[in-house]
Amino acid sequence: MSAAADPIAESLLAFWADAGVDGMLLDEPVDRIAAGRIAPPQPAARKAPVAAPAASPARPAQPDVSAAVAQAEALAAGADSLEALAAAIAGFDGCPLKFEGGATQAVVWRGDPAAPLMVIGEGPGQDEDRQGQPFVGRAGQLLDKMLAAAGLTGRVMITNTVFWRPPGNRTPTPAEQAVCAPFVERAIALVKPKMLLLVGGASAKAMLKKDEGILSMRGRWHEWRSADGAIELPALPTLHPAFLLRQPAAKKRAWVDLMTLTERLDRPDRPE
Repeated sequence: MSAAADPIAESLLAFWADAGVDGMLLDEPVDRIAAGRIAPPQPAARKAPVAAPAASPARPAQPDVSAAVAQAEALAAGADSLEALAAAIAGFDGCPLKFEGGATQAVVWRGDPAAPLMVIGEGPGQDEDRQGQPFVGRAGQLLDKMLAAAGLTGRVMITNTVFWRPPGNRTPTPAEQAVCAPFVERAIALVKPKMLLLVGGASAKAMLKKDEGILSMRGRWHEWRSADGAIELPALPTLHPAFLLRQPAAKKRAWVDLMTLTERLDRPDRPE
């Protein structure tokens, strides 16, 4: 190699050195093609962390309404007429619905004070609160038409499980219904109906102390019993007319319920 070529050789060697080549030949030949066919070792798979079991959400505790229930029982027991009972309800402050902003007055009942049938719904809505009577809105108008078609006009007393409108027309809670229950029972004792028509799931569950849905309970006779066991009456749950307005196809089932009730209501009493 000439002296003139030395700078070129040195530059080439420097280039390979910078590229990481530090040897021209190895002691043993290496088959690079065969080596490329061997899969590189895979890193060990990490075990997924075991999640702790989620705690089941606690059911919200119902407020203690025992004092309010005791007060309602005392007021109801002291009412010897529906008029006195309505006044006791209006003056009762133990139900929180009275102060939650949805109600402007107590909505008690309407109809025949000696009716053979008592219809018990869930609670008053906006129209009922405005007029001071239960079932006077669209759902109430449908209920009246159904009762008329079944020949029950003038033979019913209509009320609810609570007497004040829940905010936003929501379903009353079991605690709110429990506070008003002594007044409902006293109304039943004063009217002395032969049977009860329980309208809607919230009414049927509260009156019968059952957790079944209304579609399961409707159309079947149940026994309602007062808290002291002094009164027992046959009770028939049925669909709420507000539900029928949303699901017109269900009107047939509600009509069957009314026919079942009317047949039993008009059945001659058996001699004792």
